[in-house]
Amino acid sequence: MNKNESSKTTDLEARMSQIPDHIWVKCPICKKTFYRRELGPYRECPYCHFGFRIGAKKRIQMICDEFTSVDDDLKAPKRFDDPKYVQKLAKVRKVTGLNEGVLTGIGEIDGQKCGIGVMDWRFIMGSLGTATGERITRLFEKSTEKHLPVVLFTASGGARMQEGISSLMQMAKVSQAVNDHAQHGLLYISVLTDPTTGGVTASFASQGDILLSEPHTLIGFAGRRVIERTIQQIPPKNFQRAETLLKNGFLDKIVNRSEMKSVLAKLLAWN
Repeated sequence: MNKNESSKTTDLEARMSQIPDHIWVKCPICKKTFYRRELGPYRECPYCHFGFRIGAKKRIQMICDEFTSVDDDLKAPKRFDDPKYVQKLAKVRKVTGLNEGVLTGIGEIDGQKCGIGVMDWRFIMGSLGTATGERITRLFEKSTEKHLPVVLFTASGGARMQEGISSLMQMAKVSQAVNDHAQHGLLYISVLTDPTTGGVTASFASQGDILLSEPHTLIGFAGRRVIERTIQQIPPKNFQRAETLLKNGFLDKIVNRSEMKSVLAKLLAWN
């Protein structure tokens, strides 16, 4: 390589090093590649409208005109004192700015007042722990007391293994609170977001009077690999996706994230 070629190579390397990381995004569903800025404020794929995962606080900003959180200080009981678990909790609390895997409170969506909860997938994969279940239970209890409808965005990988049977018990506890809310003639809108799996799907996520989801959301109970090994068959490619569930009557509507606020407002206004 001569001197001129070496200089050109060095200049090219210098320019390449100045290109920001992650300037391109590849959609995991349609496999299209596009500039990150094309995600827009709602973080949707511009081609298939898949909603890239977002945190609870970001979701609240998109949906609510006003929001007052409750039970922010409620944390996992200290009896779960495994050092690795304690360390993991400390780490995710710093990353998410939350003490637990769900943000709950009273809010307004286009003037429609309601109880609202948003599970955060970043908090140990949105796993259902004792404090998570207690927060959601209290949300339904407060909403019942105030005679308010509830909108709950679910996102979970299932029960939190570190808390054992106490985690599994949250399924029944929250379900009872949902039932009490329903007995008072109050509306519950469940919005299943990517991913909603495990015990959350098997309990309160599926108990809504109206079940909504975003495009291509992963929804199921057992994982794909577990099912493949159990039935000794390979399920279809779109298995456990929102579109398949809608086709088979398990969802009422699939709503693009950019349209979710207006759809919720209309449903709440009809209540």
